[in-house]
This record gives sequence, structure tokens and C-alpha cells, in this order.
Amino acid sequence: MRHTLFSLFATLLLIPAATALADEGIWLLNQFPKERVRKKYGFNIDDQFLKKVQSASVRLNNGGSGSFVSPNGLIFTNHHVASDCIAQLSSAQNDFMKNGFYAAQQTEERACPDLEVNALLEITDVTAKVTAAAAPQAPTAETNRARKAAMTGIEKECSDRTGNRCDVVTLYSGGMYHLYRYKKYTDVRLVFAPETAVAAFGGDPDNFTYPRYCLDMSFLRAYEQGQPATTPNFLPWSKTGVKDGELTFVSGHPGSTGRLATVAELEFGRDVSYPFIRNLLGLVIDALIKFSAASEENKRVAQDNLFSQQNSFKAYTGFLAGLREKELISRKLDEQQTLQTKVSATPEGKQKYARTWAEVATAYQEYKEFYRPFYLLERLPARGSELFPIARMVLRYGAEKAKPNDKRLREFVDPALPSLEQSMFSEAPIHPAMEIAVIEVYLNSLITELGADHPMVQEILAARASAQAARDIVSGSKLSSVAERKRLAAAPAEAAASGDTMLRLASLIDPEARRLRQRYEDRIEAVVNGSASKIAQARFDAYGAEDYPDATFTLRLSYGPVKGYRNERNEPIPYTTNFAGLYKRATGTEPFALPQRWLKAKSALRLNVPFNFVTTTDTHGGNSGSPTINTKGEVIGILFDGNLEGLPNRFVYRDARERSIHVASQGIVEALKNVFHASRLLVELNVAK
Repeated sequence: MRHTLFSLFATLLLIPAATALADEGIWLLNQFPKERVRKKYGFNIDDQFLKKVQSASVRLNNGGSGSFVSPNGLIFTNHHVASDCIAQLSSAQNDFMKNGFYAAQQTEERACPDLEVNALLEITDVTAKVTAAAAPQAPTAETNRARKAAMTGIEKECSDRTGNRCDVVTLYSGGMYHLYRYKKYTDVRLVFAPETAVAAFGGDPDNFTYPRYCLDMSFLRAYEQGQPATTPNFLPWSKTGVKDGELTFVSGHPGSTGRLATVAELEFGRDVSYPFIRNLLGLVIDALIKFSAASEENKRVAQDNLFSQQNSFKAYTGFLAGLREKELISRKLDEQQTLQTKVSATPEGKQKYARTWAEVATAYQEYKEFYRPFYLLERLPARGSELFPIARMVLRYGAEKAKPNDKRLREFVDPALPSLEQSMFSEAPIHPAMEIAVIEVYLNSLITELGADHPMVQEILAARASAQAARDIVSGSKLSSVAERKRLAAAPAEAAASGDTMLRLASLIDPEARRLRQRYEDRIEAVVNGSASKIAQARFDAYGAEDYPDATFTLRLSYGPVKGYRNERNEPIPYTTNFAGLYKRATGTEPFALPQRWLKAKSALRLNVPFNFVTTTDTHGGNSGSPTINTKGEVIGILFDGNLEGLPNRFVYRDARERSIHVASQGIVEALKNVFHASRLLVELNVAK
């Protein structure tokens, strides 16, 4: 999912979210502002409504959202969220990305190689337990380590006691900690997916724009013990569909936002991290485009990877454009200074918060010194590669497991291991030729950032050009074999000394990567979290505790009406598009070419049926696949994107032109019925007999 900037801030940034008049908020379900909704819309949200939404909403481990829409484990999500699975199940002979997929019988549903789905069961406030773990006045690095150890202990106790997935989530940058307990599904199967050409109609040119014409949806199914899961708390499909002006709700898992970020953090993003990441994305995209152009098979293999990188590039471009607007930073500075003045009005407040913002600014000054090598070596090395992350997991797995649970890297603690093992031992195909292309980009990035004379770089290259080194590293690795991964993961000494070329690359990087991670956790994370938790407390002191936390890839609920808008040329943009608009926009040339099946079905379709629509709901990356529901709790659509104007909503909410974009439930039914003839699905959704 994706989301940019206009000069519409007024006084919104100067007041807390809880008192804003607009429909702002990515709300925790246990802190939802029921009274605000009742006063504005006359709709009473009760605990039963919220519980139903919580039980039916799911999180996918690849970064997306979804929902149960039948009592038999049927999951509704985006095509681009399920595309990992669709691409992994595809081959040159059966290209489900190109041709679509429909299991006409349950026995034809295909198991996704490494997809995990989580359904939230319970939220418990564990703030007191986590914060009590650190001794008063302890150094910030020690406090950070103690709190992480406490989080690990809480997760392990919960997981051992219940058998569920348990995650301690940091809210308000350490101002609050919640334990989320999930039911986990690891047997997830593909039921239906349209062709990519219609799911992502318009491709990269239309991405983050509106009007849109995308059937960006798919169906999966959760299984337990070989049978469809029993999911009585599901969201029923609306018989009428979306209507202009109606109140809607979106439940999902937004990944991250920067609404509560300090000015120092925003300036760091503007000047350091976002430009660096965007540049790196551009290099990976160029390599994948060149690779794709070599053959139709290369194009098929790279399609999902390329779309993901292009989507991220466009999103970061929008974020960066917002941060470069002087007014945004100016308004954020005003907001920050207003809060500082308010909480420092008393001697007690001044003593408590006097140095807080300065400590954050100092930490980010230090972070500038090593952010880029830290990103390349530890945070996200070898972007676009499937094989390198596997090599790193195999290398670290045995070494971390040998340590006490509370001394491990957080991703290797006992409660996290089942999910990590599913990913590490996935049967998903590895494509060596594409791996060579992206590993070459990675090696060139190391040369650019660290220098060709850096000892680690010299050892990696071994007097080879980066292109040759990439070929040797990929071709000399046996980690495409799951059996080999399992063998080496169980033998940490052998893994560390292995001659496997991809493992050797991971080994050469590992010491410096770990050193930079330790520096980050002790010098940056510890300081920022400690100070940010004080800032969160300052907001509580100044405005009360009704503010919502920034996104953390945990379940949130947002609301807002179906509503068109006027674009920057003051032209009216209607709330919905229809099938007639789809065919009008189709040129026959990619990415505006419709599949043959759609051309043949045109006469059977009701061309005035709503296809895509927009709302003012507050959504962000990670919300992709979120169900869009009405006040009856019925599905009227699915969120799949936002417009360009809304990308800077990452930092501040506005709704004059900023919109979330959804696929209409009526359009989905029309396509399932008259294009795909998916009668089994229509019956299961209770929209046909």
C-alpha cells in the first residue's frame, strides 16, 4: 500500500489528534474514540462491533492486512499482498500472475510456501512490567537492554502458556507497552487471484493516483489440521455495496508513521535516510528493468520484485517531497515548541523535560555518522535478494540459539523462532539469474559507500569486478536447497566456516554489521526511545491520554466517509469509477492492456457498476488488504492504495484532497460473476445461490 503533500496544515498540527475535527486517527481498538464518532455521525460503536472487527481482521507476515469473510477460513486481501504467494506458485508453464488463478474445487486450492496469517485474540497492557525491568537512573543503553529482555520474557511466558504467537509492542516510542496475543495460521492456500494486468491496471504510471481502475483483490484460505479453519467471527459481504457519503471503517495493520516524530527525526529523514533509500531503490529498479528486458521468462520472474521496489520508490519520493516543504517542518517546529512551552511552564515540568528534545537531536547527529553503512550491512542488506536474507538467517540461527534467550538478537528469541524457521526453510523458488542482478547492485553499493579499499570490500571482491563476484557468489551457493539450509542451521560451527559462497558473503559482513547494530541500539535507539517516552508522557500531561500512537504494524481502526474531492486544478473528482472507465482507459498497450478474457466479457458486464472508490479514512502502508466496512459491519470494499496527495499523511493528517483508494464490493461481485464465473466463491460470500 502506498501514500504526498499540500499546504493545508492550518492549526491541525498545533492540537492533539484527539481534539481534531477531521476524521484523523489510526486508533487502537481498545482506545477507540466512540464518543467522537457518535457526536459527528450519530453512530454508536459498541464493544460488540469492535470485537467483531478485531476477530475478523488478520495480519499477513509479508506486511499486509486482510479479513475473514466466511465461516470457513476464507481470507480477503489484495492481489499485491498475495502476490508473493501467487508468484511463488507460478512457473513458466503455469503463470498465475499473468493468467490468474481460480480453484473451482476446494481440492484445487494451492498452499502458499511461506505465508503466515495472524488473528488478534487479546491485548494486555504490560507497561508496568517492562518499565520496571530497568533500575532507576540506569544508563540509557542498560535500560534499553533490560526492557528488551523483559519483553522477551513476557513473550516467552505467554507463548509457552498459550501456544499462541505473542508480541510485546512498543507504543508511543516506549511510553506504553502492550502484549498482543495472536492465533497463528501457517497453512494458507490460494483460492482466487485475477490477472496482474487488471489487478494492477495502469502499473507504475497510475500507482498512487486517482481515478483508478484496479481489481486489486484476491482470496486465500486458512487451514488447520488439513481442513479449512473454522472462523465464525467473519465480516459478511454487503448486498448493496458502497454508497456516496456513507460512513466507513477500515481495520488493518499500518506499518509505520511519523506523526509523533520530533523535528530532529523528520530532518534526519529529509536529509539522510529517505534520499539514501530512494537512491538505492532506483539502482535496484534499474537492474531489474534491465534483467526483465532480456527475456519473457526474466520478465515473469522479476515482476513481483520489480513492482515492490517501484512502489517503495514512489512512496519515498512522496514522503521526501513532503518533508522538503518548508511549511511542514515549520508547522512541526511550532507544534514541538508549543508542547515544550506548555510542559515547561512549571519548575517540575521544566526539570523533567528540559533536555529531552536536545537529547534526541544529539542522537540523530551521531546517527548521521554511520546510518548508511548500518543500513547496507545490517538493516536491509542486499535489497531485492531472496538468497542473502536466507544466508544471514542460517548463519546467525545456531549462534543465537546457543545464547540465553534474553541475550539474543530479538528476531531469534524463542517466541519468534517458529515464524523465522518457516521463512528460512521456505520451499519458495530461488531465481539465480535475478539474484545475480541484485547482488551486483549490492556489491556496487558497498564499494560506493565503504570504498574499494575497505578491507571487507576487498575480501568480498577478491580482485574481481562486482559483476563477476556476483555471479560467483550466487552460482557457488547451495542454499537454494532447503535440506542444505536445515543441515547448516543445525551446525553453527560448520555454517560459520562453510565454503558456501553466499554464506561466506554473510560471514564477511557479519562482524561489522553486529558492531553497527550494537552502536545503534546503545547510542541511538536507547536514547531516542528513552527521550521519546518522555515526550509521550509530556503529551499525556499536556493533552490527556486520548491521543493515538504512531503505527506499529498492529491492528488499528480508522473511519471516514466515502467522499470525492477537487484536484489541484479544482476539477471535481467523483467518489467512484466504473467498468466503463476501465474500458475507456484501456489502450491495448502495457500497462493499460486488458487480458483477452476481459475484452470478451465486456458485453456481459454492467458498465456502470462501481469499480474503485475513495474515502477520507486515515490509512498507511501495511493497510493494504484492509477490509472496508459499513456501519453494519459488512464488507463494501477493500483498501489497496492512496493518492499522491495523501503520501505526506505519514507525518500529518489532512483530508481536503488526500484520499484512501478501495476496490468496491459491487465491482468485485460483477467481475467474479461475469468475467471469472467463480460460482463457488459467490455462494460462499452469500451473494449467489
